[in-house]
Amino acid sequence: MLEGEILHEDCEGHKGVIREGGLQWMTAGKGIVHSEMPSSNPNGIITHNKGLQLWINLSSKHKLVEPSYQEIESKDIAETEKDGVRVRVIAGEWNGVKSKICTRTPTMYLDFTLSPGSRISQPIPLHWNAFVYVLQGQGHFGDAKLQHSAAASHHLLVLGLGGDRLEAWNGSESGLPLRFILVAGEPIGEPMVQFGPFVMNTQEEIDRTIDDFENFTNGFENARHWKSQAASALGLF
Repeated sequence: MLEGEILHEDCEGHKGVIREGGLQWMTAGKGIVHSEMPSSNPNGIITHNKGLQLWINLSSKHKLVEPSYQEIESKDIAETEKDGVRVRVIAGEWNGVKSKICTRTPTMYLDFTLSPGSRISQPIPLHWNAFVYVLQGQGHFGDAKLQHSAAASHHLLVLGLGGDRLEAWNGSESGLPLRFILVAGEPIGEPMVQFGPFVMNTQEEIDRTIDDFENFTNGFENARHWKSQAASALGLF
């Protein structure tokens, strides 16, 4: 969560609040019904919220694990700063600082803030897929020897395969910081079939999962009579 807070709950009775700066890493596994709703003030007015959500595929051997959550408050997220570069380590590690999040799919998720004039050279495992999303300011990404136009806020940069690092620098003359996330992951290399929120390896598995969902079986038993209290309070149910 970048700003505001989100209420979450599920059909198994888990509930909580993801507050500004905090994170939740949910593994859906074999399936769970849950809701994520913006919080509201005492007058019922929804507060301003801003956040990032990333969906990561699981390999076939992990697709039917039990659902689980990992939640970390902002103050407990691994963070370090060096030479004008501040990094919040959401997943993976940076400069020896490791995230507390355990990922079943090898993943790097780093939140960088570069002060004017600072730069990074961030290694990325060869052949991993990777992208950059700019949150604030503008910066240059790529080979510092080449001329690149600056990428500004809300631009997504998909990195090419075959490289082994990201070069980025804040050449801003405005004195503003550059903030962006770098996300990278190891390709699973398996077929993928997606329908709505369900992702499996074959159409047969998708059909079986939909059947489980509609008949409240194989992990969806408690969803039969469940309703989100937060969604009901906002008049959505």
